[in-house]
Amino acid sequence: MRFLKFTSVLFCCVAPTVALFAQADKAPAYPLVTHNPYFSIWSFTDKLNESVTRHWTGKANPLLGLIKVDGKTYAFLGQPEYPAQTLLPTGEEKPYACQYTEDKPGADWMQSSFNDASWKKGTAPFGTPEGNPATVWTSKEIWVRRTFEFKDTGSLEQLILQLRHDDDVEVYINGELAYSCVDCYVGDYRPYKLSDAVKSKLVKGRNVLAMHCINPRGNAWIDAGLARQVVPKGLTPAVQTAVRITATQTKYTLQCGPVALDLTFLSPLLMSDLDLLARPVTYVSMSTRATDGKPHTVQLNFSASSDLAVNTAKQPVLAERKSEGGFQWLKAGTVEQPVLKRKGDDVRIDWGYAYVVATDSDKPVQTLGSVEETLKNFSSGKVAPGKTQANGTSVWMNTYYDLGTIGNTAVDKTLMLAYDDREAIQYFNQNLKAWWSKDGASIQDVVAKASKDYKAIQSACKAFDEKMYAEALKAGGEEYAKLCALAYRQSIAAHQLVKSPQGDILFLSKENFSNGSINTVDVTYPSAPLFLLYNPDLLKGMLNGIFYYSESGKWTKPFAAHDLGTYPLANGQTYGEDMPVEESGNMIILTAAIAKAEGNAEYARKHWTTLTQWVKFLENDGFDPANQLCTDDFAGHLARNANLSVKAIVGIGAYAQLADKLGEKEAAAKYSALAKAFAQKWMTMADDGDHYTLAFGQPGTWSQKYNLVWDKLLGLSLFPKDVYAKEIKYYLTKQNTFGIPLDSRKTYTKSDWIVWTSTLADNRSDFEALIKPIYTYATETPTRVPLCDWHETTDGRQVGFQARSVVGGYFIKMLDK
Repeated sequence: MRFLKFTSVLFCCVAPTVALFAQADKAPAYPLVTHNPYFSIWSFTDKLNESVTRHWTGKANPLLGLIKVDGKTYAFLGQPEYPAQTLLPTGEEKPYACQYTEDKPGADWMQSSFNDASWKKGTAPFGTPEGNPATVWTSKEIWVRRTFEFKDTGSLEQLILQLRHDDDVEVYINGELAYSCVDCYVGDYRPYKLSDAVKSKLVKGRNVLAMHCINPRGNAWIDAGLARQVVPKGLTPAVQTAVRITATQTKYTLQCGPVALDLTFLSPLLMSDLDLLARPVTYVSMSTRATDGKPHTVQLNFSASSDLAVNTAKQPVLAERKSEGGFQWLKAGTVEQPVLKRKGDDVRIDWGYAYVVATDSDKPVQTLGSVEETLKNFSSGKVAPGKTQANGTSVWMNTYYDLGTIGNTAVDKTLMLAYDDREAIQYFNQNLKAWWSKDGASIQDVVAKASKDYKAIQSACKAFDEKMYAEALKAGGEEYAKLCALAYRQSIAAHQLVKSPQGDILFLSKENFSNGSINTVDVTYPSAPLFLLYNPDLLKGMLNGIFYYSESGKWTKPFAAHDLGTYPLANGQTYGEDMPVEESGNMIILTAAIAKAEGNAEYARKHWTTLTQWVKFLENDGFDPANQLCTDDFAGHLARNANLSVKAIVGIGAYAQLADKLGEKEAAAKYSALAKAFAQKWMTMADDGDHYTLAFGQPGTWSQKYNLVWDKLLGLSLFPKDVYAKEIKYYLTKQNTFGIPLDSRKTYTKSDWIVWTSTLADNRSDFEALIKPIYTYATETPTRVPLCDWHETTDGRQVGFQARSVVGGYFIKMLDK
């Protein structure tokens, strides 16, 4: 493992046994399989078996674990559900006629007795054009009434609402509120249980489903239907007794009657080995032991749905079973295989193949079938290999182990989940394979190597997890160290690693639940500290594509681009507006950070002409920025942004530092003097007594000046330390339960920026005081999704974004030595 010049080796100062004991045990969502923006599976609940496992977008990516002890079946992973039975189709299934209006109706618009004859006639679903709706909706609000006949004679207990909405929504059935959500949206259809009050309103004959949706920005969608969700019977939930999250592993302990089960998900994301980092293989280890001193018969079943390889569960798939090379293989993928044909934010991969692989030596029995067949066969004990192919939708891939009679000695089984994406990224119209297959390796090759190296990898990951935690503990305290454990895999897995046609590393991010852009510079900027710490070559991989974009002549503007396209197509910027000061400052600062990490400026030398062009832009346009966006673009345009001005000043100072290292003494002197003069001018223009303003000329305002942290970390000394101290003292008076607001305009915040801001503190107590609310957010937020970095400081709810790489910015405190 590489240790860099930003920080000293801290591990020796803290006992590894203490570090291991204290790893994180609570998260908004729990990482299970974490490799890239497509191969990413999470548990969204504290107990592993109380919900379906999901892709980071929230779409079901079901895994299911069953254990039978002395004939009694327990569910330990996921929550089995039979496919929903449609009662009232959504527009996705079958477009339907309805009445709608975009003008505010009467107060009783949702009642079944309301007269909607004057409303327009249309066909659902409704949405903005890019979603290909049946009826285009582009206004701010819409009200929809759908009349339907209800003839169902089945159990109302199993009735669910199937709903997709973007953004705020309220849904009524015969005037009774069935579901509502403010400041939220979903990009796919989600099931919602209906209350007894709602179900009691249904009558045989005519009923009305009424929907109201508000779309303040971006895409829009509204559609709903009804279905029956039958939950399997005869399963007893295993009792979860412990969970622990480390940098590379999530470990559960569950009690299954008299038998304990230790379940570990290991995604070996070790940045010192790029081949291992890029290998799309997660280990799932199951260890069982009796806890009452008596013998017990035990069988295990691990299942994965073919939904791992589709964008929507309705896409037809083909699944196969075979034995080869000492392994039992289960494989599933779409019939269509539209390689690199789908792009966007709330989408999942629907090309390539998901694999479940077990070693012959473990004597597994693998089967293909429906979830009903899986549960029936396991419960009855009639498990046989059966068919070698299955097609349809939501095919289950099952691996069964008969452990026989076990006692106090643990019996272990390990299988592997893998994904072969065939082609990973399109880069300026050339398809690139993922790093793991760049030299012609097949998925069979990497799975065989993963199996062979398992024990060594397991040991290396354990050592790294302890070491990373110990370093974070030393740098920022226990709560800070736990935040780093939560952030580690998420940040890495929001990228895809490939090699460019020019032979350079490309480590390309996706703006998860932001706008779906690929290789966004102002996402790279907050993500960078993690990669500076453990392998700056990966940060180069985050910058290389942007440098190429300018240096190839494909991007001709005098400042840095915002992005390279929409994931996974990196064919050129697709974001609708430039961020000239933001991105130019980011690129220069991060290049200087690489030079500090490596102890030389050779990377900067390769791109000196481009860096010089960008610093000239900052020289002319950076100090007092025009009305433009910065990385916090959700807050809107802002002229004379004081924090953005800091970025330009630090960017100019960073360029001077690079020039000095490269022997460009004249440029070094010029830009060093300019940066210092700008800093002095800034302190006068932004001064507001006990703090500095949000923007020049706006007294009574304030903002987090997180960009100042690079003045400190790079040792530029452009701003006196009392500037940091004044801001920190002021921020401590502005904290809410879940953090400091981003600025004086709203009460929401960005957690990555809070960690950057807190790193300006000159003592541990102030740092920990600023970090504590972020830890409170991570462990108490009511929004159960992978870490979102944009949340409300008053109630801890998600405002937007989730599963983004920017939480790699939490590691910035570890650079502060």
